[in-house]
Amino acid sequence: MKARTLRRCRGMLAGMAMALSSAAALAAWPTDKVVRMVVPFAAGGSTDLIARKLAEGLSKNLGANVIVENRPGAGGTVGTDYVARQPADGYTILMGSVSTHGSAPCIYPSLPYNAAKDFTPLAVVATIPNVIVVNNSKVPAQDLQSFVALAKKDPGRYTYASNGPGTSNHLASAFFTSAAGISMTHVPYRGSGPALIDLLGGQVDMMMDVIMTSYPYIKEGKLRPLAVTSAQRSPMLPDVPTVAESGYPGFEAIVWFGMFAPAHLPADIATRLSQAIVKVQNGPEMKPYLESTGSQVSSITGDAFAAMIKDDNAKWCKVVQQAKIKLD
Repeated sequence: MKARTLRRCRGMLAGMAMALSSAAALAAWPTDKVVRMVVPFAAGGSTDLIARKLAEGLSKNLGANVIVENRPGAGGTVGTDYVARQPADGYTILMGSVSTHGSAPCIYPSLPYNAAKDFTPLAVVATIPNVIVVNNSKVPAQDLQSFVALAKKDPGRYTYASNGPGTSNHLASAFFTSAAGISMTHVPYRGSGPALIDLLGGQVDMMMDVIMTSYPYIKEGKLRPLAVTSAQRSPMLPDVPTVAESGYPGFEAIVWFGMFAPAHLPADIATRLSQAIVKVQNGPEMKPYLESTGSQVSSITGDAFAAMIKDDNAKWCKVVQQAKIKLD
């Protein structure tokens, strides 16, 4: 009896020791080890710029060296898959987006990761509305309804540019043409830069682009904004109506950026990271920066973020099916 009691006590003590050891490890995070923030897109793009600003703030907030590591390829899926396979210890995090988690599962039949199961959603960093722009000297339409009327009058004549097949602005444009009941010709490019060059040159008629890249040309009068794709008007373009206001109630197609960690991240670390992200993005350095790019700060974290991704995924999969978009 005494031997059995002794064994039971030893087991309890061992369990307590493991729990205390685990708690100590969590309390110690982050140590002087580097925290890698993987950006699954090339350096210099909107995702990368926002990530670097966030990394600066997190380094100060966490007392750790948070560095950005670019791993581009296949529409962001290469770097995203890399993070999914890393240890869930808080030292590798991902700057994901609507492309990597909202639409990629819909357009890639052999996606190497499960967007819903392979990650711990931490926080939405920012949302950016698209703006529907046309060449000011080529397209006579002054508002979205006038443009739709032109497109309906001559199906297939008008073209829209995108950053490439399956990209967020390709899907958003397909979403709009379906909602408006118009037929337009898709002209894919390799990135926003080449697409904007041809839009400015009159080689294509319309583009749905994030405000931060189109805004300078709008201010110069080279591009005419017809509508923004967010639920509310953008503070950067307060006189430009939303698509919903222009006759398509409920239409919304925004770009979002969010932080993820590999699945099964300890809850204490996930909470600390989420809180740090929200604090930094609402801080005096990052919030004005985000607003200057047309972005809106979000404080969605954890389960609410996961629910948002689920809803987003359902919406974009429906668009992909209706438009019959499929990538290898």
